[in-house]
Amino acid sequence: MGFTIGGSRGTKEFRSGVRRRGRTSECTTVAEYTGLWGWDAVPGARAAAPARDCSCGRTNCVAPGAHPLGFAPTVPGGATLDEVTEIWGEYPGATILLPVGRAFDLIEVSAEAGRRALVRMERMGLPLGPVTVTPDGRAQFFVAPGAAAELPQLLYRMGWDDADLDLRALGHGAFLTAPPSDHAGLGPAGWLRRPALDCAGGPPQARLLLGTLAYTCHRFRR
Repeated sequence: MGFTIGGSRGTKEFRSGVRRRGRTSECTTVAEYTGLWGWDAVPGARAAAPARDCSCGRTNCVAPGAHPLGFAPTVPGGATLDEVTEIWGEYPGATILLPVGRAFDLIEVSAEAGRRALVRMERMGLPLGPVTVTPDGRAQFFVAPGAAAELPQLLYRMGWDDADLDLRALGHGAFLTAPPSDHAGLGPAGWLRRPALDCAGGPPQARLLLGTLAYTCHRFRR
């Protein structure tokens, strides 16, 4: 049987100092994403190891611990700590999910290829946004919205359309597990490159990074 986040009033009450501190930490992190970086945030389900039962309670959940709670509202970009606390406090223990396709899209590659590409990009002085890494070995580069729709044409123009690349773009309808939240019961998501004031509000166009990412993925697979 799955466990439930916010399923009863009792689970919303924090009677211990540990739980109160935990909620404060969660809310502060969410408020950084919304207030400092301007990203929307959504309370997400969790998955419990070892069976990875999803907190949504569905035994046939197709994305355990990696989807929004259906009854939870979106915390809009720009929300203050007080506003976040009022909303997020109703969903103790929820993961922090960021909707993709609004402020950013993602280009996802293997974590090892992503690390190598990131080093190369920094040496080349390319504009960069944040980069996350998941516990199942994926690196996700923040790029300007629209990348998911443009990816096939961009790869064609660069001559990579017929290459067998471990590379995909995520856009509208996808959700990013934001660090330090647990991703799908596998462990915490992390940063390869943290958000910064000079890039988080306006990630680079995908075409500026795609050539290096495609080349690195191709070399890594070989």
